[in-house]
Amino acid sequence: MTDIPNNCLRSFRARRLPRRLDVDARHKAGRDAIARLVICAGAIVLALAAPARAEVTEVRLSKGYGVLYLPLMVMEQRKLLEKKAAEAGLGEIRTIWYLFDGGNIINDAMLAGSLDIAGTGAPGFLALWSKGKGSRAEVVGVSGMSGTSLSLNTTNPNVKTLADFTPKDKIALPGIKTSLAAVVLQMAAAKELGKDKYNSLDAMTVGLPHPEAYTALTSGKTDITAHFASPPYSTMELRDKRVHRVVNSIQTLGPITLDVVFAPKRFVDANPKTMAAFLAAFDEACDIIAKDKPGVAKDFIASLKTKLSEQEALEIVSDADTTFSATPTGIMQFANFMADTGVMKQRPEKWSDLFMPALAGRPGS
Repeated sequence: MTDIPNNCLRSFRARRLPRRLDVDARHKAGRDAIARLVICAGAIVLALAAPARAEVTEVRLSKGYGVLYLPLMVMEQRKLLEKKAAEAGLGEIRTIWYLFDGGNIINDAMLAGSLDIAGTGAPGFLALWSKGKGSRAEVVGVSGMSGTSLSLNTTNPNVKTLADFTPKDKIALPGIKTSLAAVVLQMAAAKELGKDKYNSLDAMTVGLPHPEAYTALTSGKTDITAHFASPPYSTMELRDKRVHRVVNSIQTLGPITLDVVFAPKRFVDANPKTMAAFLAAFDEACDIIAKDKPGVAKDFIASLKTKLSEQEALEIVSDADTTFSATPTGIMQFANFMADTGVMKQRPEKWSDLFMPALAGRPGS
């Protein structure tokens, strides 16, 4: 709240006028005192009427490659955050959108203060949550985002299972060790090869953004022999007769939330109306995705500046395995695995401990 000047507070204290003043002087002193009271009363009214704290007028957000970021793409293209902010009485909000891929890159940008709100893989968020808990670098989940079938594709005809990979193979994924694909690969290895061998494939992984990994795998001109991909890249790769699938994430983990939205806790706490507007915009984006597939396909093309045809994009956004919701599901499956393997030093007791309070009433897990 705006501070009330100390001199105004003093003016309200009971004070006696000196008895030695003549009548006119006493009257003048009385009028001056009344004037000061009127002025200070006005200052107090203004102070009480002023907003407790102004919220941001500019929001910096990041999306990633692939259909898992579709709600953010729809928000960007249709200016839904700007719309909801205006409806909430926040006035005009400027949004700046970045395109980042890989949990490590996003985490570094968030810690550096270059981002306000980011979409990322659930494991990357969880690692940052655990690392920053209780410090100025603390982050909090804003919403769930999406789930789909990640596909570990390879051009190596000798690889039928995870046990068939050798040191000669190079597996491309957006970020090593803590990215979504990296942790899902570890969880798949733990299930197929044994818990003590969860990281046995880590040495074969190479950090590459999905578009570059797709090009490297399908060109056959690099040492990349596999790619743990999300749609549309996984779908595009599997159209190539040289490529076959080794792992399907839904078969490994079930249909759970893979990507989430998060932000620095101090940003969330300082901008509650902006965050409420974001959540409302996100819910509307998910509703649009469910009801307007042709329009969303155009949003997808425009946001990624991809050369896909509208028909190809429509097939991608209509994928039956891909779901979108602000309500996170299965996040504790990731959290428990990462805590068991020592990546998370702090284990949340329940899923809602990870997210802002506005989500607590939703049926998450």
